[in-house]
Amino acid sequence: MTQSPPRISKAVIPAAGLGTRFLPVTKATPKEMLPVVDKPAIQYVVEEAVMAGLSDVLMVTGRNKRPLEDHFDRNYELEEALTRKGDTERLAKVQESSDLATMHYVRQGDPKGLGHAVLCAAPHVGDQPFAVLLGDDLIDPRDPLLSRMVEIQEREGGSVIALMEVDPDQIHLYGCAAVEPTAYGDVVKVHDLVEKPDRADAPSNYAIIGRYVLDPAVFEILRRTEPGRGGEIQLTDALQQLSADEKAGGPVHGVVFKGRRYDTGDRGDYLRAIVRLACEREDLGPDFRAWLRSYVTEEM
Repeated sequence: MTQSPPRISKAVIPAAGLGTRFLPVTKATPKEMLPVVDKPAIQYVVEEAVMAGLSDVLMVTGRNKRPLEDHFDRNYELEEALTRKGDTERLAKVQESSDLATMHYVRQGDPKGLGHAVLCAAPHVGDQPFAVLLGDDLIDPRDPLLSRMVEIQEREGGSVIALMEVDPDQIHLYGCAAVEPTAYGDVVKVHDLVEKPDRADAPSNYAIIGRYVLDPAVFEILRRTEPGRGGEIQLTDALQQLSADEKAGGPVHGVVFKGRRYDTGDRGDYLRAIVRLACEREDLGPDFRAWLRSYVTEEM
């Protein structure tokens, strides 16, 4: 009897970056803890993993990232104070983050790139497929992406990356995939990958965004991968090897995402994400939209 492949249950979230684009606030505050309305960006990412059925979350951290652990831990003094006040609404919000998932942490140590951060997860992940979620990309829960990627990986094996069509003038900001269509409209077969190519050298305008479901074979390739662009160990380089040799760890597929994505790694996009999400909130949206219309009208 053929055994079905194991259900993916582990998610890895690299969170060791310095956040230099948001200095000086990130001098003492992890960029992942910057608020998007009233929740830190990292909580949206963990919630996405949990919604896709991945309740075991490993966060790869670095120096000055202790607030991440504190946020997903219990705060008994605060909970007790809210309980005494009878403030059940805020108590539920405080407890929500600590009850989300089973959280684990490992330090990256030297900042050697995304590929090295993923490699730090090898002892925790073991020999099972796993997901990687980058904290700069927030995916709207109304447009599920990760669950679709898990579905494709469990059906096709190998690895699955998230792709989005971007303006060719922007492709140099992303990893880029050369693809061919499959029988599924939102799924493509990846046969080559290039990290941040010049427009003239880009094989397509399909950009890699921050979601991956990876075969554990990627770890052995990462151990052999030399530093690439920027002097860092690039995950894209390891995936390129997987896409070129399916015997190494199965095929590489891409899910083409056309939903709502919020980029919190750029200051302008971070502000736009806050405005969009605030406008859509039932508790904040009506008043905020009215103020925004008035403000824009006055400025125009």
